[in-house]
Amino acid sequence: MSPFPSSAPRTQHWHHLRLTVEDGVATVTLARPEKLNALTFGAYADLRDLLAELARERSVRALVLGGEGRGFCSGGDVDEIIGATLAMDTAQLLDFNRMTGQVVRALRECPFPVIAAVHGVAAGAGAVLALAADFRIADPSARFAFLFTKVGLSGGDMGAAYLLPRVVGLGHATRLLMLGDPVRAPEAERIGLISEMTDEGRADVRAAELARRLADGPALAYAQTKALLTAELDMPLAAAVELDAATQALLMNGDDYAEFHAAFTEKRPPKWRGR
Repeated sequence: MSPFPSSAPRTQHWHHLRLTVEDGVATVTLARPEKLNALTFGAYADLRDLLAELARERSVRALVLGGEGRGFCSGGDVDEIIGATLAMDTAQLLDFNRMTGQVVRALRECPFPVIAAVHGVAAGAGAVLALAADFRIADPSARFAFLFTKVGLSGGDMGAAYLLPRVVGLGHATRLLMLGDPVRAPEAERIGLISEMTDEGRADVRAAELARRLADGPALAYAQTKALLTAELDMPLAAAVELDAATQALLMNGDDYAEFHAAFTEKRPPKWRGR
């Protein structure tokens, strides 16, 4: 994402989610606990635009995405989205579905790591939001369900058919996307859908600890690692190795690479600058 701002001012208040930023760590909370944080049109749009703003500002070095109350996110609101889409024409439906995909692209393309802190339900679009994060920290209450076929739609929604096989393999992805059955935390950990399991009620705390570690580390190295992981998913080996070489050559001219050598020589911890 380009760091160059337009004339539009920074958004001072997000109506459909809660944002806090502290010392380089952003925490984004889906805050409709009475609806299990079901997503609305406005929530999708806020997530899309917030991620773009944070990417441009370059002040955030890690982001935690979580949900308030009993669960992470139960997916699209049945009344406010599914009910409303029944009255839309094809052009409007295409605009909506493109917007949901833009949220996933923003999560994958933003230049900082995203950590999903998952407890309780992560269903439908909520499961895909967690899937699109770089890390999924979950407690034993977590359960994932890709419910799209259960409402008569393709399981390949919001990039799920692209991302999920690359995380858990084609066999597991086929089962999860076709059948839409819930995957509880032990199985999710076994098949690689969860990055780390915590004790009950500790997913938010552990996600914050990981975000702090990432924010204190070499931000540019992390950003380029994330970019390469996404870009090289569809590349042949020769192209991937060449992209790796070009990326390393650029980073070897950076301040952080020189700082590592200086810190090693002086027997002190590096002072990472993200440059």
